[in-house]
Amino acid sequence: MTKVVTDVICPFCGTLCDDLEVSVSDDGKQIIDVYNACAIGAEKFLHSQSKDRVTRPRMQQADGTYKEVSYDEAVEYTAQMLAGAKKPLMYGWSSTSCEAQSMGYEVAENVGAILDNTATVCHGSSLMAIQDVGIPSCTLGEVKNRADTVIFWGCNPSHAHPRHMSRYSIFPRGMFMGKGQKSRKMIVVDPRNTDTAKMADVHLQLEQGRDYELLSALRVAIRGESLPDVVAGISREKILEAANMMKDARFGIIFFGMGVTQSIGKNHNIDMAIMLTKDMNEYTKFSIIAMRGHYNVTGSGAVMGWQFGFPFATDLSRGFARYNPGETTSNDLLRRDEVDAVFVIGSDPGAHFPISSVKKISRLPSVAVDPHITPTTDVCKLHVPVAFVGVEVGGCCYRMDNVPIESRKVVEPPEGMLTDTEFLTRVRDRVNQIKGA
Repeated sequence: MTKVVTDVICPFCGTLCDDLEVSVSDDGKQIIDVYNACAIGAEKFLHSQSKDRVTRPRMQQADGTYKEVSYDEAVEYTAQMLAGAKKPLMYGWSSTSCEAQSMGYEVAENVGAILDNTATVCHGSSLMAIQDVGIPSCTLGEVKNRADTVIFWGCNPSHAHPRHMSRYSIFPRGMFMGKGQKSRKMIVVDPRNTDTAKMADVHLQLEQGRDYELLSALRVAIRGESLPDVVAGISREKILEAANMMKDARFGIIFFGMGVTQSIGKNHNIDMAIMLTKDMNEYTKFSIIAMRGHYNVTGSGAVMGWQFGFPFATDLSRGFARYNPGETTSNDLLRRDEVDAVFVIGSDPGAHFPISSVKKISRLPSVAVDPHITPTTDVCKLHVPVAFVGVEVGGCCYRMDNVPIESRKVVEPPEGMLTDTEFLTRVRDRVNQIKGA
């Protein structure tokens, strides 16, 4: 016998699709099939059923091999490491629930840690720009129902957010977009001819790293002022075509990704993109949304903001919150040898940080909390596997448009396995004992 769990949240990307249906065994221990998800989202659910899955903590030995230890031993090692460190780095947080984030941030405050999330290597520049100039934004529901002009700048949702276009931005028939894709115009700005770009009405194939110039040129074109013949490798005629298409919109939206946040200019690119959006509101309704990657990276910044006032790169080592990207960001701290312990949860810096930073992590006392075996768990001294959020335990998550959505528990985790919130709660209690709090 099987049963179907409906209205399940997909814990893969920032789109947080909330229409999944998961077929599970009658005893609630095994996933049979996943419906409505993209291939990556479905695999995330099915991977939790892997027979090779690690279900108990592993401690690295002197010869590089791993020895299974108990959760009690893992809690003790983690608490002693954090309590004994002068300046520990607690990084990640983007693939776990808001409840776990809040508990982990409490631990960080107790031990005077540096708190940083994956925004530091993706949309941190967006957050800095929003602090500079604000953001005229909206929800994905408004995009689905109202947007007739959609711009994808420096992102490729066909691959990175596979259901974004079918759920919200291009294909769905909204309240005022009754013909779906036929009701919408699509502009893609990307130096590559991506699968998303191939679908566009206008593809602005700019020169690599020239986003700031093209954004500036669009602001000039919208004002009707003169332009040079070519800007960022794009002809004046093509820029004017895109600008006129934007001005003809009834409701326009700019989605931007790491192609613009991590190219030359970084947060200044996003400053300019937001100011372009504000300029467009002189003529019509326009909004802008960051294409966030991890399913709860938006939540990690929101919770950090509630508790400390800053969305990433928060230094608690002096007993109060400081924030200075470039000084208090993870890679800068690691490369300057300023941290003496590393705690990683809900992310994989071993796969995404520069090799110089990964080598520093491998030489320090370190803990990785992750359901998977990853490059990070293979360089850390302790790997603590936990239940999958959104599969084996519920919790609050924030969609890329800052809408909080409650994820659902679908099946039971392996017997005896802790959730990340439970593990962090035990670490907090032990840290308090060690410090005599």
